[in-house]
Amino acid sequence: MIPLKDTIPSREKPFMTWTIILINVFVFLYQISLPPEAASQFVYKYSFVPARFTYYLEHGFLVAITVSIGSILTSMFMHGSWMHLISNMWSLWLFGDNVEDRVGHFRFLIFYILSGLSASLTHWFFNIHSSIPTVGASGAISGVMGAYFLMFPLSRIVTLIPLGFIPLFIEIPALFYLGIWFLSQVSSGILELFGPVFGSGIAWWAHIGGFLFGMLTINFFKRKYRRYNNFFDDEIFFYRYY
Repeated sequence: MIPLKDTIPSREKPFMTWTIILINVFVFLYQISLPPEAASQFVYKYSFVPARFTYYLEHGFLVAITVSIGSILTSMFMHGSWMHLISNMWSLWLFGDNVEDRVGHFRFLIFYILSGLSASLTHWFFNIHSSIPTVGASGAISGVMGAYFLMFPLSRIVTLIPLGFIPLFIEIPALFYLGIWFLSQVSSGILELFGPVFGSGIAWWAHIGGFLFGMLTINFFKRKYRRYNNFFDDEIFFYRYY
């Protein structure tokens, strides 16, 4: 299934979503422009490595712990391939605009970053001795998807299902689309605890952690609304306050 768009239009331009996408693209273009050896060093230096973080924690290297947490932030803007980048940015484009609409530009950025941090720390908890570098925005984007799941359950996701040479377009309620997606991440994450599974290079627990963080915290980030009676025509409408 390939999600194409949702049915809820944005009221404002999603400037922060666009900015995050552009930064991800710029970082990836820079990354692939490097010679192979320099690219490998770049990835290892700025990616999040669970075993490295564990080592710093065990030895109480406070400065190094801070640097390692910083690597979570930088890893959120790095990707392993064009397909990795495109799939992540497409998901952010699809779900990010509506969430940003409801929380505001700056709070969306804070929410996005905290979602990524929570996702990486969840991944670390289940892979504390892994020396495999972790890169990608999918943990943070999972937080956005968790927020969308809670705020727009009745939205419909226009989805392409290719049946051979015949494209089938259907509208799937966001509640089911994202619910099924989350359950697939949970099942894959649990199976991976008992051994390698298909797609074992995917940080399933980062997706799970990000999604749950988004669901559990989005209400703290949403803009507040107050009812207001128009004095002249009794029209009731809402306005935002910050």
